[in-house]
Amino acid sequence: MSKQPNFLIFMVDQCNGTFFGEDGPAEFLHVPILRRLYSQGVNFANTYCASPLCAPSRASFMSGLLPSRTGVYDNAAEFASSIPTFAHHLRKAGYSTILSGKMHFVGPDQLHGFETRTTTDVYPADFGWTPDWSKPDERIDWWYHNLGSVTTAGVAETTNQLEYDDEVAFFANQALHQLSRKDRDQPFCLTVSFTHPPDPFVTRQKYWDLYPETDMPELNESTISYDDQDAHSKRLLDMSDWRNFDTTDQKVIDSRRAYFGNISYIDENIGAILETLKACELDEDTIVIFVSDHGDMLGEKGLWFKMSFFEGSSRVPLMIHAPDRFKAATVSEPSSTLDVLPTLVELAGADVPDEVDGMSLVPSLAGQIESRQVFSEYAAEGSIAPMVMLRQGKYKINICPADPDQLFDLHEDPSERCNLAEDEDHADIRDQMRSDIESAYDFDAYRQQVEISQQQRLMVYEALRNGNYYPWDYQPLQLASERYMRNHKDLNVVEGDARYPRFKENQT
Repeated sequence: MSKQPNFLIFMVDQCNGTFFGEDGPAEFLHVPILRRLYSQGVNFANTYCASPLCAPSRASFMSGLLPSRTGVYDNAAEFASSIPTFAHHLRKAGYSTILSGKMHFVGPDQLHGFETRTTTDVYPADFGWTPDWSKPDERIDWWYHNLGSVTTAGVAETTNQLEYDDEVAFFANQALHQLSRKDRDQPFCLTVSFTHPPDPFVTRQKYWDLYPETDMPELNESTISYDDQDAHSKRLLDMSDWRNFDTTDQKVIDSRRAYFGNISYIDENIGAILETLKACELDEDTIVIFVSDHGDMLGEKGLWFKMSFFEGSSRVPLMIHAPDRFKAATVSEPSSTLDVLPTLVELAGADVPDEVDGMSLVPSLAGQIESRQVFSEYAAEGSIAPMVMLRQGKYKINICPADPDQLFDLHEDPSERCNLAEDEDHADIRDQMRSDIESAYDFDAYRQQVEISQQQRLMVYEALRNGNYYPWDYQPLQLASERYMRNHKDLNVVEGDARYPRFKENQT
């Protein structure tokens, strides 16, 4: 096992980690491929995203740094080209690095260390979605989530997102075919990043039919009144324009059916890509990773989408499949998507950078489990000040200068119904965890950084919309004169080089 392994990373969007717990995928999920991978791999059952929102979480996943250090506070914050990512580290270590799909990079750098990117992104790369904390009560209709995704849930043959993920899967398979014909001594890291399973809650008929209404799992209370919600949840409900949508019980069920159906859609695509990996004889040297950027509340507690530190939103699946290297196991100690970079770098035989906020999971893969603290941050739409979550052992605390503290015992209260922050029996753990956060964060400075960033980006966006507009959205490059058969190439050489396995003279 001295050879550098290949990496095949499957990242999915908004996949609720509570459905991928101690025993792997929940029983009701129709995910035969993921179930097999989990049964053979190492399942990190209590993994948290670095921020419960796409761009901040993905920048942290790529860099191993929390949003307060990347400056990617929200879905319109630039990810600086100077920040090393795992793609940079692996590329420096000799890897071919490829991205097929979404990574929600904002700014003119749309590669961040990837040598090849096969698709454009599904979301914009500019500053148009910048929140504005100077206008806390403003709702921006044209890009804020609303509950129309719930009230229009159902079945369709295609959607914007299905079209995108069909393309992501196609180009991922094509990338593996291309890798099979190249220098097979060069290791590769192929990241396949889907935009499913979340809203719009629409799936194809065959996946919808996998989840009859009678088989829908019961989630936590979905009828908590607005007045009984915590302060941040009220802001999220207002942001989703909840008063103008009738989210009936039937529409809640329909949304969940489509969501679970799209998890099965992803499972099927992962299976097809793994078949290509095997057909190209690349599977034995490849470590497979399955992860999500954040979760989805799915109506739990009356909340939808992400942007919350509740388990449905902040907890994600993380599985590492390398049965020839590591025994199948479940790790219950908290972990983070920040850990992916140091883990990949160590497995590649390179030096793990000291400055990252994550830690390598290689010891855990080998059965050496250590207790630790895991942080998550949020400073984007729906917030009015920086928010920090800390998970330690069985406890989780949420701190925001604008809101009352929240403390939950996740072993006794996995549904997070009982806030223990004012419970004197838990004063010691509350004070210790709060002190750990206050030692790590200057909230006044953090808020100032976010506000300055927001105002700078709002000004730049408005300015760049005047006059000639040059978008940053990634345009996949295909040099047509070098594809397929062209007259400056020997036809026999082209056909021979494009075939895998190569034809042998004694082959019948």
